[in-house]
Amino acid sequence: MKTLYKILAVVVLLFASQVGIAQKKGKIVNKALAQKELDYYKIVDVPIPKDIVLEVGGLALTDDGKLGVSTRRGEVWVLDNPNAKKPTYKLFAKGMHEILGLAYKDNGFYATQRSELTRLEDEDKNGVADYYKTVFSWPLSGNYHEYSYGPKFDNNGDMILTLNATYMGDALSMAKWRGWLIRITPEGKMTPLAAGLRSPAGFDVNANGDIFYTENQGEWVGSGRMTHIEKGDFAGGNPMSLQWTGDKLSPLSMKPEDLNPDEGVTLYEYAKIKKEVKAPAIWFPHTIQGISTSDILYDTTNGKFGPFAGQMFVGDQGHSKVVRVFMEKVNGVYQGASFLFKENFSSGVLRMIWGDDSNMFVGMTSRGWSSTGRKSYGLQRLVWTGKTPFEIKKMKALNDGFELEFTKPINKKMAQDLSNYKMSTFTYGYHKEYGSPIVDAQKSMIHKAVISADGLKVKLTIHGMRLGYIHQIEIPKLTSASGELLLHNTGYYTLNEVPGGELKSPQMQMSKTSKKTIKQPKRVNTMPSSWGERGADEKVVIGTIPGLKYDTEEITINRNSNIELTLNNNDDMIHNVVITKPGKETPLKIGELALSLGLEGSDLNYVPFDDRILFHTGTVPPESNETIYFKSPSEPGEYWIVCTFPGHSFSMRAKLIVK
Repeated sequence: MKTLYKILAVVVLLFASQVGIAQKKGKIVNKALAQKELDYYKIVDVPIPKDIVLEVGGLALTDDGKLGVSTRRGEVWVLDNPNAKKPTYKLFAKGMHEILGLAYKDNGFYATQRSELTRLEDEDKNGVADYYKTVFSWPLSGNYHEYSYGPKFDNNGDMILTLNATYMGDALSMAKWRGWLIRITPEGKMTPLAAGLRSPAGFDVNANGDIFYTENQGEWVGSGRMTHIEKGDFAGGNPMSLQWTGDKLSPLSMKPEDLNPDEGVTLYEYAKIKKEVKAPAIWFPHTIQGISTSDILYDTTNGKFGPFAGQMFVGDQGHSKVVRVFMEKVNGVYQGASFLFKENFSSGVLRMIWGDDSNMFVGMTSRGWSSTGRKSYGLQRLVWTGKTPFEIKKMKALNDGFELEFTKPINKKMAQDLSNYKMSTFTYGYHKEYGSPIVDAQKSMIHKAVISADGLKVKLTIHGMRLGYIHQIEIPKLTSASGELLLHNTGYYTLNEVPGGELKSPQMQMSKTSKKTIKQPKRVNTMPSSWGERGADEKVVIGTIPGLKYDTEEITINRNSNIELTLNNNDDMIHNVVITKPGKETPLKIGELALSLGLEGSDLNYVPFDDRILFHTGTVPPESNETIYFKSPSEPGEYWIVCTFPGHSFSMRAKLIVK
């Protein structure tokens, strides 16, 4: 097992009470929340004809209110009256290569294929493209991971694109400019802007022309995150993208071998050492706020979509949901807080766009990536009902605490009760290994709460704030003045700076989180001595294949046998093996419990304590393996093997037949 899982701290004591609640209630909590969310934001299906496979890769609205939809199958469809109960679909273009981004300008679409940016025009006005122009193209190595995204127009009318890293057991750059953010003019002139991207599926440009992009957990990426990226930045992800810095167009001179952080360093700390390295503006805690961060959409509706004007919505493909981000600039540095916003979309959320009625179109796809939304693809609208939810609207950094602003006046008596607030801080490691468990978790203390006269704000004075850390605030019992509970009661603020530049929050006199490991008796990695020289009666090997699947659907073993089982993970994602008791719904129920583990999940290998679990491995990183030993059940039957890494249990399972 890689160093990652040996050196990082366990945080169970910090969050133990939450785990118990989550395990008792399981997915019921999420379903209840999803139902409550519907009071404020409804999900409405956009009907898709049965003969159209609309695996959405891009969305773009035309000047006359039609919706362009690009697909992973290389098509562009145009929907007339997309808000209607039965919109009209017309195939506008086809024969292209996995279009994962679409834009519309000057009476034509711009589509980003794997290897080129293409302009599509309908010259004879019959609703079908008859002009396919290559604006700019780039080389491919042929690796499956070489996705390309965009374009988004900047304030100068140029187009921004991002190019996914190559993947072959590690994030690579086997074709030029892979792992880069680039700019292309309408005339086809390309300028590379920034490197260090791994899987940059989402990005956007704000009103000031600042570019933000989202990143997925992986090599050098401890958890999902959003970064404000500028020309000459290295975004802290894929170092092999730096092999192209010798090109005269490169704004960087940094080389792959220049990336050499010491063990235990964080990305925030390393960015203080290496001027080219950029720390994230926002961290999205892994498995809490998603596992596959996707699109960014600014709320430009001026209040027509609810009380969050100017804020950002961020999709998550793996968890089929949208989170909300409040961003602020402190000492010239972007940072802010993220909150859950809307769950329960029908497939993996990849693209979002505003309709002409100021409601949100959400385009989805699941093929090969899987998602909690069980459909393979989908197109839905997120519609504001006109009701305002009780939420933490803004979370602003102070030099000794945070100021919270709410969408409705709060119960002042409850807000003055310091026991109603909980805060903790944590971060992620910065290393080559895939992902990171939570690092250095500590509790903070709410020292004082001052409520504004109108009841909309509370200023919290806090002991234990830390620069470079994620600050989790929980307010589960606070109500509005009229008695409403917060719809989403937890926020995560990424603190890079404080006003004035000097942190005045007293530090907590406490030791760091215990380094003890959690004992999981159903995970046995050493062959029992009682097996003697003979060893295992049966040796079983199970592998992984892309698309969140094991390499077999069925394994047969004998009852009462000594079993040696090895998981060979040759996929590009983390997986585990959990063997459960019989029952058709058992894998799903165990997966739901794992999904509810929250911040403690990584320390528990995403395996909840449950009597239905018989044996399990730990979480196994890509290109790694783990072997466990157990005695097979005495009762014949159909047991289950399931991966409980959040979101994987829906598709990643196999039957274990005991004869």
